[in-house]
Amino acid sequence: MQTAPDLLQIAALASEAGLIHGFSTLAIGSVGLTHAPDPHAALSARRAFARRLGVDADTLTVAGAVHGAKVARVLEPWEVIQGVDGLVTDRPGLGLFATFADCYPILLWDRAKKCVALAHAGWRGTHAGVAAEAARVMREDYGCRDIVAGIGPGICGRCYEVGAEVASKFDARFVTAGHGDRFLLDLAAANRAGLEEAGVREVHVLGVCTKESDFLPSHRREPDGARFGAIVAIHA
Repeated sequence: MQTAPDLLQIAALASEAGLIHGFSTLAIGSVGLTHAPDPHAALSARRAFARRLGVDADTLTVAGAVHGAKVARVLEPWEVIQGVDGLVTDRPGLGLFATFADCYPILLWDRAKKCVALAHAGWRGTHAGVAAEAARVMREDYGCRDIVAGIGPGICGRCYEVGAEVASKFDARFVTAGHGDRFLLDLAAANRAGLEEAGVREVHVLGVCTKESDFLPSHRREPDGARFGAIVAIHA
């Protein structure tokens, strides 16, 4: 039996000088606090995840995701920034953090400006354009002109079944017919297109489905409150 990885990375961005990024798995443990039966275990898993990436856990700034498109600039470590689904910083050594269980983590990076962003994109955030909004903040507030992006693990277009009320909000190229009156929605493709339309030069997709991967939490597969995490940071 193959051992589950404790960390996933986007290969094309793993060797980027100055960029730290990773996505935790259940081998590290659930890092979600909101529904955690044991908050101490979740916090311990967060610290182990940060340690695995060489990031000081005390610098982690959490996006208090609300499935919208608000993006906050992070100037110093802050325990939780409520009401936002995107974080941007150019401060080395400061970890941007969010939790997921089928929604997509999206990281953005400008190697010239040494600026990073992390976005949380479920269907609402994808429809609202949270990743493109993070790119806009990077351009307008930090002068970024050469942004690349990575889309981490999330529920794939073969597994994400939605009703007509959700499917109708998206371009037909991201939607296929499902069973009965249901539809299949490809959030990774929708986010990739939105980033490209926003002028992001490269978009790399990890292509790992949370529902199909038992080493990742999936609300659709098992709604137990477990979450994986994403950390993005700049080398100090």
